[in-house]
Amino acid sequence: MKDQFVVPARLKTTSFVLMGVGLLTLLIGLFTLGGEHGDTRFWAGLLQNSTFFLMVVLTSTFFISATTLAHGGWQIAFRRVPEAISMVVPVLGVIAFAILITLVLGKKEHIYHWTNAEHVQHDPILLFKSAFLNPTFFITATVITIGLWIALTIKLRRMSIEQDSWVMDAETGRKLIWRNTVWCAGFIVVFALTVGSTTPWLWLMSIDAHWFSTMYSWYTFASTFVSGMSLIALFVIYLKKQGYLSYVSDEHIHDLGKFMFAFSIFWTYLWFSQFMLIWYANIPEETIYFIPRMQGPFRPVFFANLIVNFVLPLLILMKRGAKRNATLVTIMAIVVISGHWLDFFQMVAPGTQDNHLVFPWYELGIGLGFVGIVIFVTLHQLTKASLTPKTHPYLRESIIHQV
Repeated sequence: MKDQFVVPARLKTTSFVLMGVGLLTLLIGLFTLGGEHGDTRFWAGLLQNSTFFLMVVLTSTFFISATTLAHGGWQIAFRRVPEAISMVVPVLGVIAFAILITLVLGKKEHIYHWTNAEHVQHDPILLFKSAFLNPTFFITATVITIGLWIALTIKLRRMSIEQDSWVMDAETGRKLIWRNTVWCAGFIVVFALTVGSTTPWLWLMSIDAHWFSTMYSWYTFASTFVSGMSLIALFVIYLKKQGYLSYVSDEHIHDLGKFMFAFSIFWTYLWFSQFMLIWYANIPEETIYFIPRMQGPFRPVFFANLIVNFVLPLLILMKRGAKRNATLVTIMAIVVISGHWLDFFQMVAPGTQDNHLVFPWYELGIGLGFVGIVIFVTLHQLTKASLTPKTHPYLRESIIHQV
């Protein structure tokens, strides 16, 4: 059984090319995006991509934690894949932290209007929110959030690799499950209080600081979770095609496809619930978010977002056979990740580009750079340990898994 991953030279080169594209785009943007509008777009593109890809790879830590707490065994056959992806969190966490802190300390007020203290004093809404929309709170919350994400992700990865050297018996198995449960429960609490609550408000919703929505964090979670599951599916299918992950079967691919389908529908439910209530109430302080997106220059992006992230997954992944077809799942995984990248674009761009839609060459180039980082770090981490956690007590359950 091929169980020790060796990075293919072609894929490694691809990751370097993508990172090179990202770096070249960054340099071109640095010299060509001049003036107030250009500077805002430069930093908004970095904000969009860093937060999106950080939350996407964080999904792997969440997936590991949630399935551990549920005592799920079906995913153990490919558990090392989300573990490897999760180790991108420290890298992207540092990058996102640097960008976020620069935005606040650099007083990029055309992205975060609330960084202008004088403007806040003359704006009743911003003044009301100033208890948490202020540099001190933002920086403190960001340090704690990213710090805990990195620390807990590294801890879970190290514990998993350590268990490979254990001699497993019934008592040791119980200790392992209990230890994993405690640490995963801790991460779930942190995840709920950050991604599921305050973090999207601070990092993204505060771009449109006059707007109100209690569903925004769940909406952001759904967008990044389905993208994260699609990323896991891509790596699992790739490794399977290369002769690795011998215990992974069509049943596992089917389950990953079901996650992609189900959370595409969940994202749509949240999209509709947020939009419908605001549209029906027609309150100015709520509709200001949707007017430029639905009726202004970003109208094509608004409806393309809905088609790519709802209509296509619904029509293509609804049938059982489609979710068991590795090629089709691969195509849809790429579509889903691209679609939710577009979702983050329309979350950030209208509030930072003065409602002027231009071809997002800069944002796309930076995004490809982040894709290169994700591929490179994940491939490197896959070589660090056996692709199958052979001593895990639930491995047998995963091997005989049937849908």
